[in-house]
Amino acid sequence: MTTVLVTGGAGFLGSHLCERLLGAGHRVLCLDNLSTGSRANIDGLKGDFEFIEHDLINPIKLDAEQVYHLACPASPVHYQSNPVRTVKTNVLGTMNMLGLARRTGARILLASTSEVYGDPKVTPQREDYLGNVNQLGPRACYDEGKRIAETLMVEYRREHKIDTRIARIFNTYGPRMAFDDGRVVSNFVLNALRGEPLQLYGGGKQSRSFCYVDDMVTGLIALMEYQGALCHEPCNLGNPHELSIRELAETIIRLTGSKSPIADGPAQQDDPARRCPDIGRAKTELGFAASTDLETGLKATIEDFRQRIRH
Repeated sequence: MTTVLVTGGAGFLGSHLCERLLGAGHRVLCLDNLSTGSRANIDGLKGDFEFIEHDLINPIKLDAEQVYHLACPASPVHYQSNPVRTVKTNVLGTMNMLGLARRTGARILLASTSEVYGDPKVTPQREDYLGNVNQLGPRACYDEGKRIAETLMVEYRREHKIDTRIARIFNTYGPRMAFDDGRVVSNFVLNALRGEPLQLYGGGKQSRSFCYVDDMVTGLIALMEYQGALCHEPCNLGNPHELSIRELAETIIRLTGSKSPIADGPAQQDDPARRCPDIGRAKTELGFAASTDLETGLKATIEDFRQRIRH
């Protein structure tokens, strides 16, 4: 039995990860300040599971053999609501977890993001692409915060020989997404089920690549366990199937049977025109490939939203 610490474990992605790790027989410590996570996401977890309510901006002394460091608001609505705290979470929180890893000898995986590529001028994005980020824009607290977190991971490994992993996570969706997170899938599903307009910012020509949460969890665990030559290098995790936001809206309206109209809205500052991962490294080194097609994943997500709306 391995003792695994999951920061942000009561969040959308973190709760699915905790569930999978428990199913594999591990002892799981779930740490979350519940700013965007929810106790409802982890209420059903059984086995050797412990929830710790704590804000990672402040140090904490725990023992673990593996650390999945997911803690940070990951949607624009949440990370822009308190941008200074978002930066602190990425910097101080990551430093605190690296300090824990240094003290205990734990392997640590950082949940970084495709946002480190900014509004990319290269598609698909490979790990060696340095990005096009506006460090002064409204998304910078998250984009730059994660870039600094990656720097900290690299420097702690160089200076203190910490065993690190860096996952660059692309758009992920699935059951347990928060209703109010402002992400495009949750917005569209909720609006479609309520018969409200699905708003396309900037005409909906932007593209995204959506990975179902089960596939993302598989990729994170594979990266944590990977010990090959590139284990310390950043690794893209996502689904390389690219589609426009308008196509996503039309698909969700069809799958929900909704009569919701599609409405056009103004473009948002620094909103990436295209977002698509090159997952060649993950395929070659981890044997990773997203196996859940969009319609299957959306149907499961829609049903989860329907059930929660009823209650």
